[in-house]
Amino acid sequence: QVQLVESGGDLVQPGGSLRLSCAASGWSLAYYVIGWFRQAPGKEREGVSVINSGGDITYYADSVKGRFTISRDNAKNTVYLQMDNLKPEDTAVYYCAAPSAGLAATPSLKESSFDYWGQGTRVTVSS
Repeated sequence: QVQLVESGGDLVQPGGSLRLSCAASGWSLAYYVIGWFRQAPGKEREGVSVINSGGDITYYADSVKGRFTISRDNAKNTVYLQMDNLKPEDTAVYYCAAPSAGLAATPSLKESSFDYWGQGTRVTVSS
């Protein structure tokens, strides 16, 4: 069974940094596109960043470009989201996700492209 587990969420002050992790349980995510999404209170879930299986193709939402960095360590079966210069508007529950298509998938920030989702980790940016 495909399982994704997010961690690293916390309360942080504006301008601070966090690194989120997305780990696979019982399967290898090395062959999968992995996306990060977030859902703020009262808002729809939105795509934040995505990385291909090789780690050489990445996309970011305009709202996080230059502040967030996605990366992966396939040997550790983990994908990371480094978040710097955090703003209050980054407050949300962050989810990682994978498509069922495996290597056949192309990187996308569209929620509909992803089939497997983690439970989420909460990030709160507040002074």
